[in-house]
Amino acid sequence: MKNEVPEQHEGRKMDTTAQAIFPSIAAARQFYGIAKSRLLNVSNWAEICKVPLSVFTLTDDTGATICREAKEGDYLKIDIPGPGTDAGNGFDWVRIEKITEESDGTNSLISLQARPAVNPSGDDSAIAHFFTDAATSTFQVKQIGNEVWAEEHGRNEVPNTATPSTGDNWRNRIVGWTAAIGLSYPQWKSLVKGLVETEN
Repeated sequence: MKNEVPEQHEGRKMDTTAQAIFPSIAAARQFYGIAKSRLLNVSNWAEICKVPLSVFTLTDDTGATICREAKEGDYLKIDIPGPGTDAGNGFDWVRIEKITEESDGTNSLISLQARPAVNPSGDDSAIAHFFTDAATSTFQVKQIGNEVWAEEHGRNEVPNTATPSTGDNWRNRIVGWTAAIGLSYPQWKSLVKGLVETEN
């Protein structure tokens, strides 16, 4: 299957994985459908995290909250601990730029890729996120034989410190620095573990 994770060119990268093993390929295929649904229902991510450090809300391209599975072109409004951005009206924003799924009959993969974006509900043209729009987060669920994996791959994570707002630049520098020293890892580790949790 094709590798959907972008190449690393600058800044920081992070990779986080979790795995569930099943007694048969058929059982793994069945659970893959459950994990895939968890992945696409992004507004429930905080609920499946054992360490819910952030709250994710799915919105349309106007910033209005929507209740359905994520699609390409949707946005995620992210409420992280501490002050948010002025550009994002207190939130960080990413746009879901790509969702792909493939299967070769034995193995399956769904991949959701998001990138820092402007606030779709505002007039500010600045990226409303603590990383620049060079960064991507790629979330994946894979069924490989009798195993199901959940993964998060962060690439090209550069703090967004060149916005028109001095306050946002300082805030993004601090949040980007805390992410760089690994404080975002528990959030993503908790999420991928929740995606393949079998005891719910």
